[in-house]
Amino acid sequence: MRTVSEINHKIKQQQAVVWTVEELKARVKEAGVAQAAKEVDVVTTGTFEPMESSGAVLNLGHTDPPIKIRQCWLDGVLAYSGFGAVDLYLGATQMTEYSSMGEWVEADERDRPRSAVRDRGGGHVIADLIAGKPVHLRAIGQVTDCYSRASLETTITRDTINQFYLFNPRNLYQNFIVGVNGGDRPLFTYLGPLQPQLANAVYSNPGAVSPLLNDPDLKLIGIGSRIFLGGGEGYVAWEGTQHFPLQKRLPNRTPIGPAATLALIGDAKQMSPRWVKGCYFKSYGPSLMIGVGVPLPVLNEEVVVRCAVQDQDLVAPVVDFSIPRRVRPTFGLVSYAQLKTGRLTIDGKSVRVAPLASIFLSRQVALELKQWIESGKFTLTEPVAPIPMDRAFRAQDQLGAQVSLE
Repeated sequence: MRTVSEINHKIKQQQAVVWTVEELKARVKEAGVAQAAKEVDVVTTGTFEPMESSGAVLNLGHTDPPIKIRQCWLDGVLAYSGFGAVDLYLGATQMTEYSSMGEWVEADERDRPRSAVRDRGGGHVIADLIAGKPVHLRAIGQVTDCYSRASLETTITRDTINQFYLFNPRNLYQNFIVGVNGGDRPLFTYLGPLQPQLANAVYSNPGAVSPLLNDPDLKLIGIGSRIFLGGGEGYVAWEGTQHFPLQKRLPNRTPIGPAATLALIGDAKQMSPRWVKGCYFKSYGPSLMIGVGVPLPVLNEEVVVRCAVQDQDLVAPVVDFSIPRRVRPTFGLVSYAQLKTGRLTIDGKSVRVAPLASIFLSRQVALELKQWIESGKFTLTEPVAPIPMDRAFRAQDQLGAQVSLE
């Protein structure tokens, strides 16, 4: 019916018809797939959730005399420095560090409880830089003939450094799990606290508004796709780590558990503190919440069929975290429609449910991306290569490991 080039021409003329994916679903219910496909050019999707496999690349610029950084802390958070002399990678889940004397705690933090300072990490530092806040830097250099400086202490902001971009190895899980705790003590997990005796359940995917559930076979999204990332423009860089497109799927092609993932990249200097926020999971660690939106060009009716999927058509496995194994037992599958009621039944017990993703802000991402496209300032890109859909999911086991029965 359409090509990306034709759609982009309409976008530039501010004549493209753009709907959020929820608007598309409503229109399909009202008028059917064929009519909706005739009317709409672009469908926008969105999510806002913790994405712990994230981080930022920074280039500080050279000092005088120059330094070859080999250890570096940003607001007390260790950044990786094992490549260019003043290049750093700051991981979202890296935690604040302290020496035995506590000298890594900044002066304005010394009167706070240590736990309050520890509840920060790389995600918070990244969010602070995006917000334009100053960040304290301490570095130790390797002295060489061309890099004679041994140490550096300064303050940086996003405007005083060269490159500052997010490079996130794994964002946009196509689906995920529902976490519960069938044991007898509280568990502190990457889904947040799970109370014992199935007292609560937590899920992380926003369901029918989520980008990859509306393009289940990744026919529209690929390497080079332009996206909304953290309030700025970003791109799909590669398949994400733990990419598992061979997950079992329903007849509508959506997976029954964790499946495809994407690696994303974007200029953090363009991003907004509204859409990038540091967060902390009690007794687990820091992470980074990011708003991500993906536009889907309506090239044919099949696109509309896939985007018409509803929460009752999507499922996730209910996983018991009380069993400390790689493969944990499940209580079966539950629909996102059921999860969004706030209750589900497990073994005859009514369990309260909460989302880790913000459903409201996920909708707001899709709406803001719609407004960008309608204004003509955001055009679509065709992928330069597809995301592989044949990746197996390998586990890692220690060779020759012996099991102790004690």
